[in-house]
Amino acid sequence: MNDSPDQHPREVQVSRQQARENPDPHEATNPIPWPLLALVALLVAFGIVYIGRSQIDTPSTWGDGRDVSELAGERKSSAAKADGAAIFASRCVACHQATGQGLPGVFPPLAGSEWVQGKDSTVAAILLHGINGAITVKGTSYNGAMPAFKDQLSDDQIAAVLSHVRSQWGNTAAPVTADTVAKAREEHHARSAPFAGEKELPPHE
Repeated sequence: MNDSPDQHPREVQVSRQQARENPDPHEATNPIPWPLLALVALLVAFGIVYIGRSQIDTPSTWGDGRDVSELAGERKSSAAKADGAAIFASRCVACHQATGQGLPGVFPPLAGSEWVQGKDSTVAAILLHGINGAITVKGTSYNGAMPAFKDQLSDDQIAAVLSHVRSQWGNTAAPVTADTVAKAREEHHARSAPFAGEKELPPHE
């Protein structure tokens, strides 16, 4: 009588790759440490006692007397102050250089310039409308082109960059106010082209 296949199961073949495998990790059944249980119990007990002893009917008159406006604090101005140095770095430094010396024969210097240190309304008009023609700075004639910034910068920004320039590289002129720039903008509002050199510029002294 032949033996059936079920009576003699075949031996399972284990490959070398399977033999290298380690058993899958599993979580142990270690109990929670008793100090941790005690700490949790203390925290729960403290919370119950704290809530039970709290007074929820405290009169509002027991406060410090400050009203809503005082609690809100001082309101800051919505308009951020213009940074003249940053505006100069982004708009002017390519021509006039970080040293304020300009480029010889091409762009005039700002350091020691009689125009920079002259009338604030004149230098404001220059920034607003630009120059396209000859201008003499520190005894040297320059015949270049300066762009207009009336449509690119606000009165505050123009005042800030002018105040920065008038206080750098040995310049000691007074700051320029936004009101001065606004008046210069109004005075020359009909101008649609740059000033044709210094012959069209207002006096700087």
